Amino acid sequence: MKSKQVMITALVLTLLLSLAPQKAGAELNVSAQAAILIDAESKRVLFEKNAYEPLRIASITKIMTAIVALEHGDLKDVVTASKNACSVEGSSIYLRPGEKMTLEDLLYGLILRSGNDAAVAIAEHIGGSVEGFVFLMNQKAEELGMEQTVFNNPHGLDTHEEHYSTAYDMALLTAYALQNETFATIASTRKKTAPLEGEKWDRVWYNKNRLLSMYPYADGVKTGYTQRAKRTLVSSATKDGHRLIAVTLNAPDDWNDHINMFEYGFQHYTLVTLAGEGELLKDERFERTDGHFKYLNGFRYPLREDEHLKKQIVIDPVFKQEELPAIPKPAGYVHYFLDNEEIGRVPVGFIPHEKPPSFWQRLRNLFDTLVGVVHG
Repeated sequence: MKSKQVMITALVLTLLLSLAPQKAGAELNVSAQAAILIDAESKRVLFEKNAYEPLRIASITKIMTAIVALEHGDLKDVVTASKNACSVEGSSIYLRPGEKMTLEDLLYGLILRSGNDAAVAIAEHIGGSVEGFVFLMNQKAEELGMEQTVFNNPHGLDTHEEHYSTAYDMALLTAYALQNETFATIASTRKKTAPLEGEKWDRVWYNKNRLLSMYPYADGVKTGYTQRAKRTLVSSATKDGHRLIAVTLNAPDDWNDHINMFEYGFQHYTLVTLAGEGELLKDERFERTDGHFKYLNGFRYPLREDEHLKKQIVIDPVFKQEELPAIPKPAGYVHYFLDNEEIGRVPVGFIPHEKPPSFWQRLRNLFDTLVGVVHG
């Protein structure tokens, strides 16, 4: 079909977007060695500093631990803490050897309190061993296109030289993870209680992510620290339906770095709906009497006021014919360009109009109706 698609190409349209006023070229400074701000939906990079430099990442590793557990396990699973899990150093939810806890509660302990013991307990339960679980982590990283990431443990401690990622890769991971409703709920929870086996009281966990109380639009996700990685942080914020993701690695002033990045993003970029799923493609050049074209998917993209977008409509050449031998699926695509680079495309479908019944069909319908009345 590709060879036949000497397609009907629409004139390139320039859409002048009237968005909220902003100061073009505003400077943004962060304390981090590496940082990035992306739009969660389109993955567009809105700001970056050394975002593609591989660095140690500490406990933000646990974002991958959580998503692998959610995709391979059952929240109702009962996990038994091993001696190995309970002996891990660093931050902990203080599991006891032989203690049983649901996978769901362990995930809350993993994300809210950054429990290294919870990370190992989860890894052993899901992967059969820490090594087996690490294999799943790296497999998922490859699937998500995290090209400069290697995991060697489920918690992020400095126990292995080959354990690193980039701000960009961690942003990709987080954008994916936040599509999981359970993960998004856990990452945004400020306080959680969990049963303490053998005791009359419950554990009470408070989220270490201070942005949840510092910044009104914050809704996740994970803090981190080791002596070698220093302070690492991944966070998300949503304002008027527009979600941004920020990542900093080795950031002495990470809370303020993230707030400043979010403010920059929300001030300078507006999430614009370029195509609505199911909406009609309105272009007189492609109007037909026997049906209409509509967008099969929606497409939104963050844009600045000073950015000019170009749109190109490409419809299958079969629609040059008056009578359609068959309807191709999709019927074509709408391509969107920014600075001569394609930023996305949306498939277009053709929906034929229902043909009115013929005289004989109407007569048959009337007969069927009368027969139904007689025998009813």
